[in-house]
Amino acid sequence: MCASDRFRASGKFRVNANHKLLDAWLLVLCTGCGDTAKLTLLERTNVRSVRPELLNRLHHNDPGLTAELLQDPGVQRRNRIALDWDGAWRLDTGGGDHSDAEVIDVAVRFAARIPVRPVRLIAEGCGLSRAEVERLIAEGKVVSAVRLTGRLAGDFTFTLKR
Repeated sequence: MCASDRFRASGKFRVNANHKLLDAWLLVLCTGCGDTAKLTLLERTNVRSVRPELLNRLHHNDPGLTAELLQDPGVQRRNRIALDWDGAWRLDTGGGDHSDAEVIDVAVRFAARIPVRPVRLIAEGCGLSRAEVERLIAEGKVVSAVRLTGRLAGDFTFTLKR
């Protein structure tokens, strides 16, 4: 294994049974050398305590399960991993030039629970600096029902008044 700390999911699971105990791993590939590594999902777990639908999804290498498990905080903590969300999002403002609009209402919808800083999203999506967005929030010209500071990973709306 090389010194890289970046991996990509292979989409494959490995399940091992030892009598009535199960171990399960998500196989990942090192982006540096391509070697396979394992992220622990189940460790010495009694087979009766594993939901049959979960076991079925593991056996069938369900790609949706891969995405669910990689976003699971318990799996991240157990394996000491953090997901790299760089370049995983964009704010689509409809393609038109909104620079002359007095008020812009924007609904942000997440296809996956990707944590993002709303200030950064608004700045890049509307062609503003982050400092300018923070100033507009302070002045009440960017308003939302949710707090726009910090990180969000769920749908929200905001209004930009110029």
